[in-house]
Amino acid sequence: MIFGLFGKKAGNRVIVERQYAELTAAARQPHLYEALGVPDTVMGRFEMIAAMLIVYFRRTRSSARSGQEIAQEIIDAFFEDMDHSIRELGVGDVSVPKRMKKFAGMFYGRLESYAKAMDASDLQALAAALSRNMHPEEGDAAPDMAGLASYLMRVETVFSALPEEDVEHGRVVAPPAA
Repeated sequence: MIFGLFGKKAGNRVIVERQYAELTAAARQPHLYEALGVPDTVMGRFEMIAAMLIVYFRRTRSSARSGQEIAQEIIDAFFEDMDHSIRELGVGDVSVPKRMKKFAGMFYGRLESYAKAMDASDLQALAAALSRNMHPEEGDAAPDMAGLASYLMRVETVFSALPEEDVEHGRVVAPPAA
């Protein structure tokens, strides 16, 4: 309730909650974990939500001001959600800011590498970046992430075709992964 007093539009709250719920639901589709190589772990879920948010964020970069404001509030909600999750896992209050800084760095690093591959329509580079991030310990033995890369490119195409009104009202829906 108090957050609305410090720069965020109170009317955006419902839109942000709806859109964030839709994006996290899209990132939690079982097919992503069962068939496309996303590890079904806490970090795997972080990676998939981050990837979905990055595709969404790319759509909103050309949006009107209200679409960009909503996108920023969704990113804020993601980090707030991460903060709560870290605390629920038992991380002490002293360590949370350090971990949050690490997660923010990871997110923005992924934004840069995924955006570079997507800007070039380079499916192979996107698959390699996804593999590095989702399976860091496995190196060359990591699963092929080409299917996930294709899916994210398809999501970007769907998001790009959406009218601005859908973005502004939190009606951006990802296609099914299967």
